[in-house]
Amino acid sequence: MIPLYYNTRSLWARRLSTGLTVLGLGLVVFVFAAVLMLANGIESALASGGDPRNVVLLAEGSTSELMSNVERDALRALGSAPQVASSPEGEPLVAGELIVPVLLPRGNGNESNINARGIGPESFAIRPTVRLTAGREPRVGTNEIALGEALVGRSPGAYLGGELVFAEERWPVVGVFTAEGGAYESELWVDVNRLGAAFDRPGFSAVVVRTGSEQARDTFIQQVEKDPRFTLDAKPEPEYWAEQATWLATFIRVLGLFVSLIFSVGAVLGAMITMYAQVAARLGELGMLRAVGYRRRSVLASILIESAVLGAAGGVLGALGALATRWMEIRTLNFQTFAEVRFGFTPTPGIVVAALVFGTLMGVIGGMLPALRAARLSILDALRA
Repeated sequence: MIPLYYNTRSLWARRLSTGLTVLGLGLVVFVFAAVLMLANGIESALASGGDPRNVVLLAEGSTSELMSNVERDALRALGSAPQVASSPEGEPLVAGELIVPVLLPRGNGNESNINARGIGPESFAIRPTVRLTAGREPRVGTNEIALGEALVGRSPGAYLGGELVFAEERWPVVGVFTAEGGAYESELWVDVNRLGAAFDRPGFSAVVVRTGSEQARDTFIQQVEKDPRFTLDAKPEPEYWAEQATWLATFIRVLGLFVSLIFSVGAVLGAMITMYAQVAARLGELGMLRAVGYRRRSVLASILIESAVLGAAGGVLGALGALATRWMEIRTLNFQTFAEVRFGFTPTPGIVVAALVFGTLMGVIGGMLPALRAARLSILDALRA
């Protein structure tokens, strides 16, 4: 038997030290959960830009659109494949696109690196998740721009009806689009031929193809890989965007977990000191428990349960604090694309469970040595104290 009622009364009677211990553990759990949510937010923001029916084709060996160069001749050959879907007008849903980083001034005097995406006539139709929320699509052969929602207001002229200046040319903003939180919202879209001429880039960075189904997508990818005419790497669009998030998400996750580990050592020591103090303050009570028939293992379990409850409470507190950050927005540079990306803290049930387990585990580890000390006390020594 374990004196659970006694444990409950003990925690309440020492509520100041209990509260401080829970707060310390909660802060560590908060950092732990926030880091996992942040890394997940990066992966979600980029991966959500992909449609499972779309295929991204890059030059062989390229890891991103920024590093790729695809000849324009490939566009017509890829569009003739039977797996390619067609628009209502009967045009194949294929687009050659160009990625060029541009520096745009911020209101605070700094500059930010933004990806300008040169698009084809079918680029919007290829991506159903990309929808205009204001204005219209850029016209072919003009300098007109459509802005992702994340860029609105980020630079002078970055609004519907405004005008951006880069590559020594003026680019009027005629539309604003959303991409359900995906990476496209941090881009500006313009006609591919005008963007290529402005930066002397005659080729494409990538070709994007919309297929009729996921099965047709897989067949299309196999045919491209076997066709000797192409030296292209073909990937499903969600897989491509997930790869673009890998490095940054891993960096944040490793750095954050390292910081959490350092903090957790301090939190465990704090819990250990608290439990040692509580054991020392109630030696007589523990001796009485032994005197009325509770065994050593019952006393051991009793102290461990108290520390586990403290850890679990810290886990709940830290998880709730981390969940409160889900409405925060962060912008940073993605080192794989060299462009600014917007993302937030994205929780999952797995992260919440991990936070609770992490807090409970810290409490148990912190209470292990004090529990062993309490269990080893002889009845006479405890009552004499």
